[in-house]
Amino acid sequence: MVGHTENEITIAAPLDLVWDMTNDLDRWPQLFSEYAAVDVLSRNGDTVTFRLTMHPDENGKVWSWVSERVADREKLTVRARRVETGPFDYMNIEWKYEETAAGTRMHWTQDFAMKPDAPVDDAGMTDIINRNSPIQLALIRDRIERAAEERRTAPSTPA
Repeated sequence: MVGHTENEITIAAPLDLVWDMTNDLDRWPQLFSEYAAVDVLSRNGDTVTFRLTMHPDENGKVWSWVSERVADREKLTVRARRVETGPFDYMNIEWKYEETAAGTRMHWTQDFAMKPDAPVDDAGMTDIINRNSPIQLALIRDRIERAAEERRTAPSTPA
């Protein structure tokens, strides 16, 4: 068996703002509640290699790994893969963005397989991701919508 999840949310904000905020890796600890730190290791064009460190889990364990992310602004997609896979045999993620009448739809697809000695199997990790992704997506939506509202209501600066 392999794991596959799909989760999405519509954010009442312009595509450019959603794209910029969700692809600003240095600010991910302020965008996601689960990430304690992001350390960018290298940038090469649209490809970024970075270490992601989570807050301690309920057992006090801190999970950290290196991922590679390739953003394609023209196609409105981002593809990521874990370089240091940890308990995963592999983990691939695709983010798709789409402008809609209601704002910007952001869709996450995750394909993965767990290693045999991982603390959970593919089905267990699918459940974890499907429980956590809606929480993170809602936080992202709320934070971006708040930023969009602040931009709309900010006094304009005279030229």
